[in-house]
Amino acid sequence: MRASCGQPYVRAMTNIASTDTRTELHTRPPSTAWLRILSLLYDPFVWLAEIAGMRRQRSALLGNARGRVVEIGAGTGLNVAHYPDGIAELVFTEPVAAMRRRLTRRLQQHGRVARIIDVPAERLPMADASVDTVVSTLVLCTVNDPKGALREIARVLRPDGQLLFIEHVRAGSRFLAACQDKLDEPWRRFAGGCRCNRATTELMGACGFTVAADDAVWRGMPPIVHPLVVGRATRPSGWLSTRWSSDRPGGSNE
Repeated sequence: MRASCGQPYVRAMTNIASTDTRTELHTRPPSTAWLRILSLLYDPFVWLAEIAGMRRQRSALLGNARGRVVEIGAGTGLNVAHYPDGIAELVFTEPVAAMRRRLTRRLQQHGRVARIIDVPAERLPMADASVDTVVSTLVLCTVNDPKGALREIARVLRPDGQLLFIEHVRAGSRFLAACQDKLDEPWRRFAGGCRCNRATTELMGACGFTVAADDAVWRGMPPIVHPLVVGRATRPSGWLSTRWSSDRPGGSNE
């Protein structure tokens, strides 16, 4: 169950994060060749959806970014144009080389100064409590270990930091959720590892985040990815760096 529109909630640790992701960790990743092709297809594929409302959603969300900003899984850079000018530092992470090349070109087109890092969301090379804003737009559906990615986000966020997100999620409709389950594997293979039925807001809550989210629809896209949540999450209260970094495989301290 998601929070009602705009209402924050706190979810205690549940079995969701452990049971839903355990089998995904052993799923074969997309091939490098297909990811290269996907980097060329992605912008044309979502073009209608951007016009139909996603571009407006990005702009409204990213207007709230502040301080040192880290965007995970930046892809081809569709968020680049929507960041406000007053940001202290902008860092993009993107583990796919073909996506990074397109991201670099988009930064040049918009005259933005930013750093691009080749790392997955599960291994952010930032020091504990060093980031003001983490941005995730249509990314947590794709990361191989969403629980690990959320732990990393919690680790790098400052106590007053925020996670700004747009994510497609598991449908509330039983029929659409059943369709997502049926088509999850073929969609994952086509969409570069994307899980159309991932319960991302529940995972955020299971990792201790306080989430304020609105339901939305990803218009112009296949129905199995229509359900969206758009909002802001804050770091788990009482967070201790040792709690989150004890099982982290490592990283630098920027």
